[in-house]
Amino acid sequence: MSLISTLFTGVSGLSGQSKAMEIIGDNIANVNTVGFKGSSPVFGDIFSTVLHNGAVTSQLGGGSQLSGVLQVWDQGAIEHSPNALDLAIDGNGFFITSTLGANDQYYTRNGQFRINELGLVQSMTGEILKGFEYTSENVISTTMEDIDLAGVQSSPNASTYFNSGTQLNAASTATSTFITPVTLYNSVGSIVTLNVTFTKVSSANSWSYSAIPSEGTITAGATGTVTFDTTGQLSLVDGETAADHTFTLNFDDATTPAKEISLNWDLVDSAGKTHGKLTGFSAASNNNSLVQDGYATGTLLGLSVTSLGDITGLFNNGQTELLNRIAMADFLSPSGLNRSGNNKYTESQESGQPTIGVPDTGGLGKILGESLELSNVDIAQAFVTMIKTQQAYQASARLITTTDDLLSESVNLVR
Repeated sequence: MSLISTLFTGVSGLSGQSKAMEIIGDNIANVNTVGFKGSSPVFGDIFSTVLHNGAVTSQLGGGSQLSGVLQVWDQGAIEHSPNALDLAIDGNGFFITSTLGANDQYYTRNGQFRINELGLVQSMTGEILKGFEYTSENVISTTMEDIDLAGVQSSPNASTYFNSGTQLNAASTATSTFITPVTLYNSVGSIVTLNVTFTKVSSANSWSYSAIPSEGTITAGATGTVTFDTTGQLSLVDGETAADHTFTLNFDDATTPAKEISLNWDLVDSAGKTHGKLTGFSAASNNNSLVQDGYATGTLLGLSVTSLGDITGLFNNGQTELLNRIAMADFLSPSGLNRSGNNKYTESQESGQPTIGVPDTGGLGKILGESLELSNVDIAQAFVTMIKTQQAYQASARLITTTDDLLSESVNLVR
């Protein structure tokens, strides 16, 4: 009877070690799978029987069995990537994705994302990345939704001031003119050229100016005079101590109507002193610099992702804007998650419900942009484990053959 039990013990060893080899093979096969988490077999003994010999009680085992598979959640190595939407999680948590138009939800450590033809940020297997939209600067929506970058634009901003580096020749004769073109933007992003024409007047080193926009009209401040002192520095504006000047531009009758803007001509510094941008030296008249605010509508050129999971857009008008913040999830028992293939997981009763948040808060890891988390499988250790498992399998097989020889010998004795 005991030899028969030994056969079953050997068979249990073969069964358990073959399953362990399957787990090891899965680990090795996924050594290059981004975000893959390896598994480890967990064995338990099989209780067989109790022997009683007088007052002494002995317990006999009946082999081993695979009790379960333990997911290894150690951090994988981080590798740089040139793609802005290749993302790695440094720490705990998962990216949240879902099938477009479906009510499912998946969790993954694979951060290989791209923008699809609909402008949605999707994984390589087609699921859409979830996040929270920035509704305005530094204000995030509380509703988690698909990250959608279709048609994202940078809104225009109307100009409010300009500073022109203009030199007017003090040696010019009366009625000589010089034009300073100033490029501006109105509230709908249209480019407006404000031509400021300077005309030399008969008095010493004094010029009148007249401003005419390419679109709209100036309802206040269109004309005036500037006067320079004996050192060529600005001294008077409109007959008074030099100060900034304001133009009021109205676009009600423009080709594309826009809001009225109040435009400050920056002529003096904060202390009320001329900063030497508008000068009247005895040198050829010229425009040597122009600084103004405002910008046109911008189209998306590129993206970057911060450690907080903020997706920032870079636009062709020179602006950067916060677009979305990536959502993340974590579980009380990640090992209880169900594997659903393609390096995705779904929640289960054993994992518990997800705790959803944003990166680098509440115990969630931070996001590394232009990076990927590699598989956490140690190939060298996997080969060591494979050899040990092979030896255990061979030993179980030898146990069976040896027991079979003993049984045959026992049968021959009976004959």
